[in-house]
Amino acid sequence: MLLVALTFVFENYGYAGALAKNEAFISINKDLAYRSWGASHGGVYVPITETTPPNPYLAHLKNRDVNTTDNQRLTLMNGAYMLSQMMSKYSSLYGNKGHITSKKLLNPNNKPDAWEDKALDIIEKTRKPFYEKSLIGNEEYFRYLNPLITETSCLKCHQHQGYKVGDIRGAVSVSIPMSKYYKDAFSHSVLNCAVIGFIWLIGMGVILYSRKKIKEAFENKIKDYEQHLFSLVNVIEKRDSYTAGHTQRVAKYSVLIAKEMGFNEEKIDELYRACMLHDIGKVSTPDSILLKPGKLSELEYKIIQEHVVVSYELLKEVDVYKDIAEIVHYHHERYDGSGYPHGLKADEIPLLSQIMTVADAFDAMTTNRIYKAKKSVRLAILELQELASKQFNAQIVNAAGKVLKNVVLEEAISQRPLSTLEKERFSYFYKDQVTGVYNKNYLEFVMAYNYTDEFRFKCGYGIYLKNFTQYNKKYSWEEGDKLLKQLGSTLDDACKESFIFRLYGDDFIMLSKKHIEIEKYINILQSILVNTNIDLVYKHIEIDNPEIADIKALEVLL
Repeated sequence: MLLVALTFVFENYGYAGALAKNEAFISINKDLAYRSWGASHGGVYVPITETTPPNPYLAHLKNRDVNTTDNQRLTLMNGAYMLSQMMSKYSSLYGNKGHITSKKLLNPNNKPDAWEDKALDIIEKTRKPFYEKSLIGNEEYFRYLNPLITETSCLKCHQHQGYKVGDIRGAVSVSIPMSKYYKDAFSHSVLNCAVIGFIWLIGMGVILYSRKKIKEAFENKIKDYEQHLFSLVNVIEKRDSYTAGHTQRVAKYSVLIAKEMGFNEEKIDELYRACMLHDIGKVSTPDSILLKPGKLSELEYKIIQEHVVVSYELLKEVDVYKDIAEIVHYHHERYDGSGYPHGLKADEIPLLSQIMTVADAFDAMTTNRIYKAKKSVRLAILELQELASKQFNAQIVNAAGKVLKNVVLEEAISQRPLSTLEKERFSYFYKDQVTGVYNKNYLEFVMAYNYTDEFRFKCGYGIYLKNFTQYNKKYSWEEGDKLLKQLGSTLDDACKESFIFRLYGDDFIMLSKKHIEIEKYINILQSILVNTNIDLVYKHIEIDNPEIADIKALEVLL
């Protein structure tokens, strides 16, 4: 805006010079027209008065003064003399200075000043008007000098000076004071600047308002986009009920650590967004691997590691997530270089990725996982400290120890399927495909967590089928499976509050939180086994003991 204002000021002051030139041009041409009229009549006789005395410089003319028939005394006013008197009046009225000047003076009062002397030399050569700005005293004037060309009518008064027709015998000089034009230029400049400033303020207001609206629209678009992605992450997490809420907790822990380490709000926000999306690549991980309760094979482990690369590839293609894609890409790298996907170590790993690594590990330690109960906050921090400078950055572990020691862990996530959908997913790993009751894998998990509030089974009942092999041989394996399925579904339907497991081929185990009358269920099963030559035996044991924490301990008692 300043440049525009200065441009207007410059233009206004330049225009002031143009206006002064125009006034000088008009003034001289008006004067010359008046002089030309007077000269064309050979001069004009006017009454002699105080303001129009006889021209002393025409005394050499015999008929300068004449008497009229009524004895009125008249004097000859030639063009130059009329012009000189008019210019004198004009100067007193309007401030414009003008007079006739020449190198050969007829009137000593018309002696040229220094500027006019220089200008007369120039027009003698060019025979054209000359003009420029120049000082008279301390004031600036626009000065204009127009040449006077000798005509026949001029010789009446000037022939005795030696001029011939066509000679330049002098010039008409006019000087226009610039002060009034500069004053007008200043006023216009102030007005123009005020108008420009007003327009600029309005424009800036519109721009700022538009930018605000565009920014709000862009931020809302990003928020909507992020919300869709966060929803997708939630869907991914719900595939694995054991890690539900994992991303939110990792984001929470990471932010606490980053603040303790002195990161600014921009970097903390960047880290938070990265944490919220760090497992988005699990959308490509098959359920058979993601939900597998047992130890992963080497191939399965390599497949689940691919979720990091998939997350990176998804995020880097979106402009607003390019900054967090790198953080996500390296959050499974380890300080000692034993991580994946690239085996980076120490400072090769982005610091924000290292913070997420510590937060991710802390959440894994303090969350119930299959066959592995959660650690307390104190024990989890101790384990982080043991792995400092090995798996984790020691500086980050130190900060984590300070801010995570007071974290209140969420209630344990239920390991049992609750909704119909969860039950169907659950059955993939934990339901026996023949009988429909729970399998040995889930029995192993239940025994590992039997001392928690979620289970706390008190009684166990072993149910064994004798001679089942002979039944299979006699009626086929398919018929044997049908019988096992009937027995399993009967137990499951009859014992709603108990858990039924098929341990081995023809053995079942029932776990209950209270003592039950097992005999009535045995009678129901025996009624199914009539005429099958299969014998049924059972045994009751008390399992409300933390030492009974796996299948081996259970088998010893059964």
